[in-house]
Amino acid sequence: MNALITLSDAHVVHRARSGGLFTRDRVYALTGADLTIAPGETVGVVGESGCGKSTLAKVLVGVQRPTSGTVRFRRDLWAMKPAERRASVGGSTGMVFQDPSTALNRRLPVRRILRDPLDVHRRGTARERDDRVRELMSLVGLPRALADALPGQLSGGQRQRVAIARALALDPDLVVADEPTSALDVSVRAQILNLLLDLKERLDLALVFVSHDIQTVRRMSDGVITMYLGRIVEESPAARVTDRARHPYTRALFSATPGLLDPIDPIPLVGPVPSTIRPPSGCPFRTRCWKADEVCAEVMPGFAAASTPGHRFRCHHPLTSSTS
Repeated sequence: MNALITLSDAHVVHRARSGGLFTRDRVYALTGADLTIAPGETVGVVGESGCGKSTLAKVLVGVQRPTSGTVRFRRDLWAMKPAERRASVGGSTGMVFQDPSTALNRRLPVRRILRDPLDVHRRGTARERDDRVRELMSLVGLPRALADALPGQLSGGQRQRVAIARALALDPDLVVADEPTSALDVSVRAQILNLLLDLKERLDLALVFVSHDIQTVRRMSDGVITMYLGRIVEESPAARVTDRARHPYTRALFSATPGLLDPIDPIPLVGPVPSTIRPPSGCPFRTRCWKADEVCAEVMPGFAAASTPGHRFRCHHPLTSSTS
């Protein structure tokens, strides 16, 4: 597979102040992430809060440097000189954040917000930049009359359209959308999701879609990644993830919001998510898994391949069917 971006054994470890004034705990935000994204592919990322989804998103666009491991965006990202990295990543990736009201500079009009990336990366002449701003507004369905409006004068859906247009300003190959609809009204969410799908097809974008809305992830994605406690525990084709997931955690997540046409018995998860400061030994999911045994407590399972290409999982006791 021709790779657009590749993560190899990527770890992100933060230092967090604990009870003592001079002591800091290690927070394992991302552990051993291996991931390959092809041009034009849509990858959905699911998992509970604190599982590492946003950290993974930031690593992919070069906002977060891994503590160890490599990120290759045609070349090794963090082996580049800073100016080269900014030009390469800034010009080839875009990111849409969760809350457009905080992601946009409230003092700048829409025109200036969309032109800023073009100015920073010196794309085209002044006139060409103005033309690009108008093109971007049309692309995301914003009336030209809003070009001089401030973000505070826009609706939530309009602000997110501005954020999407800004992410597309430099004609990127990859867009990462981190919970792009969670701060919006229910009535607006479908519009933004449909816009993202339309733009992906029209512009041939690779899209990483991070969301709690796992049924939406399944509908929008080619493949789905399940994360738990900073680890990728399963990768699956989207069409198989609802009833053919092999990892118990993936099956439990998708059983919580079954579709009306394909009812699934919900699988309750008992107990809180463990701490990323002191993760459990062995498999991180074992403290909540109904299949866990002594082996799970002692050994972290490696990836096993399912019979379907592109489907792999980390589990000592994988499920075999929707009734397992």
